[in-house]
Amino acid sequence: MNTRNDFFSQLQQNLSDLIANSPAADLEKNVKAFMGQTFNRMDLLTRDEFDSQVAVLERALARVAALEQRVQELEAQLGQKSSTDEKPTES
Repeated sequence: MNTRNDFFSQLQQNLSDLIANSPAADLEKNVKAFMGQTFNRMDLLTRDEFDSQVAVLERALARVAALEQRVQELEAQLGQKSSTDEKPTES
């Protein structure tokens, strides 16, 4: 039984060594390097950076909505004040 496990362990080691020394390993390494360079040139964001920017944008949108509401309230107050300030002129 132990010789069978030794056989498979040795086979696995031989295959790993074969793949590591084959052109396939070099090709995989070169493709990974090329893809890494391409992604860097594309100025892509990581998921963490993207999530951070989404959170910043959500806070900014909430702030804009609050400010729009406040402007509407102030305009309404200004409109009410203007209408009470205007008195009909007697002719």
